[in-house]
Amino acid sequence: MFFNSIQFAIFFPVVFILYWLIPARTYKLQNIVLLVASYYFYSCWDWRFLFLLVFSTLLDFYTGLKISENNSPAGKKFWLWLSIGVNLGFLGFFKYYNFFIASFADLISGAGLRINPWTLKIILPVGISFYTFHGLSYVIDIYKGRIKAEKNFVDYSLFVSFFPLLVAGPIERATHLLPQIKNKRTFEYTNAVDGLRQILWGLFKKIVVADTCAIYAGEIFNNYSHYSGSTLVLGAVFFAFQIYGDFSGYSDIALGTARLLGFELLRNFAFPYFSRDIAEFWRRWHISLSSWFRDYLYIPLGGSKGNMWTKIRNTFIIFLVSGFWHGANWTFIVWGGLNALFIMPSIVRKTNRSNLDIVAKGKTFPSFKELFAMVTTFILTCFAWIFFRAENMTKAIAYVEGIFSKSLLKVPYFPGIGLTIPCFLSIALLLVIEWQQRDHQFALQHRFIKYPWFVNWTFYTFLILCVCKYSMTVSTQQFIYFQF
Repeated sequence: MFFNSIQFAIFFPVVFILYWLIPARTYKLQNIVLLVASYYFYSCWDWRFLFLLVFSTLLDFYTGLKISENNSPAGKKFWLWLSIGVNLGFLGFFKYYNFFIASFADLISGAGLRINPWTLKIILPVGISFYTFHGLSYVIDIYKGRIKAEKNFVDYSLFVSFFPLLVAGPIERATHLLPQIKNKRTFEYTNAVDGLRQILWGLFKKIVVADTCAIYAGEIFNNYSHYSGSTLVLGAVFFAFQIYGDFSGYSDIALGTARLLGFELLRNFAFPYFSRDIAEFWRRWHISLSSWFRDYLYIPLGGSKGNMWTKIRNTFIIFLVSGFWHGANWTFIVWGGLNALFIMPSIVRKTNRSNLDIVAKGKTFPSFKELFAMVTTFILTCFAWIFFRAENMTKAIAYVEGIFSKSLLKVPYFPGIGLTIPCFLSIALLLVIEWQQRDHQFALQHRFIKYPWFVNWTFYTFLILCVCKYSMTVSTQQFIYFQF
């Protein structure tokens, strides 16, 4: 069930009405309604994997209780590592089994031996990387004494499987979401309107921008050997806006949907293409994953403490692991490695935290220095996206070689390039609106409040019409991060 589907357009209003018909004082009954809705939502993908989700939930709920009850450090550690081992074991089997088998076979064949690797036709359970990280952060926080174990199974289950974030995040923390689940929620009109605005902007980014860019990015990446270097650059730019519109659009819809139900989820994107260096980019892109790796991997490894070698080592570890988290393909690992390389100058010069505020704060336009820094960061990001998008390393390298050729200076061309004007206009609108709103939580927050009501509604109507038109004329693309 996609957020941009007719099924969800029917599902969510029914859940919304049933949920708010229940008095706020009986919020526990509201939680049951949301849990049933979340399990139904997940079962629409493949009902068989619902058992895996429930098992993972039971495992972390039980091990959390055992960690909390145990007075022995050794006992606490046993239950912690049991949870970590089983969770990562399931994740490794479903996501990485065939990758490791194929990589081992390639290594053996390189030594002159031939084997027939035993691969499996494994269907990746949707959202497994996300709900696994929900559970892991929960048991680790209990072990570290940051939170107490949750004793209400329904409340904990809802934390793991809350349907707006279940299949593609954001990756929530028990310290942030569980208190909201355990307190009564009341309907707030202003909050609900903000939620609707965020959903609308998310649909615009997904349907109008991302799904349109996907057509042209797919054409160029799938036929890269036939096109000039300049066209391949254009393909990388199309994919950059495809993945941004797709994933941040999903996050906007998720956060807006949760806001309509009285919940505030963690912000996942903060206008990352306005970043002035790669360090700032990663503070603004997929924030919930970046902060998860920071808190549960980077800091335990020593973080920024110690000598320069330690900082460099830890930075490469988290970026390579982040790449591997995205998928069982060497292209993702190289993508992570490239981002680690790109961030190295700021690590070495200790400038990685120099851009903590928004760019051009209080100004309409950026300075030349800020504009140059943003463009440079965007170019580096697009280059790394090539490896993220390519099917394998051979095609990724060939794509890069195609860019750095004599044809780089040619005028970009591919069949249908004349039809890309609406796509470029939608990207321009995206950038203009988000630039104006870069000091807000999302692009349409308080967008036209200072203007008359008809100005507000004219703009919203325009966005709605765009979403409806493109929904009917552009083929719907699955959200990219559903595969992770």
